[in-house]
Amino acid sequence: MTDIESTFAADGPLARAIDGFTPRVQQTDMAGRVAQAIEARSVLVVEAGTGTGKTYAYLVPALLSGAKIVISTGTKTLQDQLFQRDLPTVRGALGVPVSIALLKGRGNYLCHYHLERSLQDGRLGSREEAGHLQAIARWAKVTGTGDKAQCREVPEESGAWASATSTRDNCLGQDCPNAKECFVTAARREAMEADVVVVNHHLFFADLMLRDEGVAELLPACNAVVFDEAHQLAETASLFFGESVSTSQLLELARDTRAEALTGAKDFRQLPESAERMTKTVRDLRLVFREENVRLSATQIDERPAFAPALGGVLDALRELAGLLETQAARSEGLEKCWQRALDLVARIERWQQQEQPDRVRWAEVYTQALSLNATPLSVADIFRRQMEDNPRAWIFTSATLAVGTDFGHYCGELGLADADTAQWGSPFAYEEQALLYAPENMPEPSAPTYAEAVARAAWPLIKACRGGVFVLCTSLRAMKRIHELIEDKLSAYAPERPLLMQGQATRSELLERHRAAGNAVLVASQSFWEGVDVRGDALQLVVIDKLPFAPPDDPVLSARIEHMKREGRNAFTDYQLPHAVISMKQGAGRLIRDERDHGVLMVCDPRLISKHYGKVIWRSLPPMRRTRSEDSAVAFLESLGD
Repeated sequence: MTDIESTFAADGPLARAIDGFTPRVQQTDMAGRVAQAIEARSVLVVEAGTGTGKTYAYLVPALLSGAKIVISTGTKTLQDQLFQRDLPTVRGALGVPVSIALLKGRGNYLCHYHLERSLQDGRLGSREEAGHLQAIARWAKVTGTGDKAQCREVPEESGAWASATSTRDNCLGQDCPNAKECFVTAARREAMEADVVVVNHHLFFADLMLRDEGVAELLPACNAVVFDEAHQLAETASLFFGESVSTSQLLELARDTRAEALTGAKDFRQLPESAERMTKTVRDLRLVFREENVRLSATQIDERPAFAPALGGVLDALRELAGLLETQAARSEGLEKCWQRALDLVARIERWQQQEQPDRVRWAEVYTQALSLNATPLSVADIFRRQMEDNPRAWIFTSATLAVGTDFGHYCGELGLADADTAQWGSPFAYEEQALLYAPENMPEPSAPTYAEAVARAAWPLIKACRGGVFVLCTSLRAMKRIHELIEDKLSAYAPERPLLMQGQATRSELLERHRAAGNAVLVASQSFWEGVDVRGDALQLVVIDKLPFAPPDDPVLSARIEHMKREGRNAFTDYQLPHAVISMKQGAGRLIRDERDHGVLMVCDPRLISKHYGKVIWRSLPPMRRTRSEDSAVAFLESLGD
């Protein structure tokens, strides 16, 4: 029996140390393949169904290998879980002397320098943010790590954090007067010395591309990189292999310039005045767009007559600010840094203004209060492959959703993993007994103007029959709001005491806490609840999906990629859009059954699941639940769960 087999055996160290641990063939087999990949320094792509226990399946061989390992996750939540719970548990069970470290992006760590500047400046968006900044200042005196996730008094999304943390742009590095007590430096030092380092995908790619002193320093020393939640990699990589400039960055530069002028150039009034003028031009640029939360192509942007003059106004104000900063740069490290940032932002905006490059697409994203101008590569495969070739080691990619059926071609193609080994293990759950897939009859086409009404009408009998919790997952914010409104009308008349929640009413973690605590809440949500959400037991017995999750074809990046593939003679729908929809659908469906005791109904309202040939591809990729088109059968199944 190998070390791996004995570790996962019924009488092995994991079973002795972990309550409720039971051996799973899939988990042991996966651990064996990961061990081989680490030893051979090869590339392995692994899909492991929900319940396989893939975290332990890569942690055990990683810790037993004696190698230096970097583990990258899709979310900071999983990153914290790995570092605080899973890694210490496995290390303790194996009894191996492995040191571990957690490394996040610098924006997650308190910056003494910027906190002090902001307390002096006193300019914050609201009284609440001012209170948060004071709370951060109190916490700064007692924290050992500076990790903002540990500051319980201040929400992670509070605007005050922007005033108390640094960015790559405004960090003073070794010139900082607080360099010796810097939490980012301390975290990176720990990471360099540790055997296993946990990062997240955003940090991995940001540091890799910018050659910052984090992951880029770690990689040469490590023997293996494990990507968990690897289905997100191509999208994350495209963000960082491209380039963007945002109104937030410009406003931060204006804010930092004012703060630095206050201490380093009090006698030079032109500087804060110029920063104020730039702030006004940046806000005017955002006001060119009345929309919120939309993506626009370069053509759509250029059609707005007010856009070019507004962007020109920003550039003029930014160049003026850069010129004034140059005259004062010698007076402090902070002013020098602001000058360099201003020059960099001018260069980035000028590059974005250049006409379309053949391998990139220019587009903009409009947020509630911000605007970003982006240039994104049409493919990341060649760039990512070069990064891997520059850093020869084991590369392991794992997720519950990577393949279309048994085919990994789409995933490997997107990341340039031509020679990768692939492996797939289904879930150990008894889906035939635990779950029912219900596709209602007589649904209109998803393009019908009254489709949201039809979804709410079809879902209502099941919501009514369900004694536990419900997720209604929508493919757009507009559908989410309309379906929420319709369910609210019905619930207020039938069960006014039953909690009804909607994405956006609070943070994701708050909504999930409320949902779990209630036990029978109905949560209507959009894309951010399709994955990375774990609600077990009766708190989730019904998941309703309104439409097959095809990305909107008018998305500027998607439409450019479709055109690019057509020019290459490829079928964009088969090669790109359908595989993405399959993986997204598997993620949404994966919310329902999270352990051996879970039971519930997955309701997919979209008639294309049955009527279109590609619907069958999606259908076959879902877990092997019993299937029905009968509302009575679905209602009866849910009612039986309350017995």
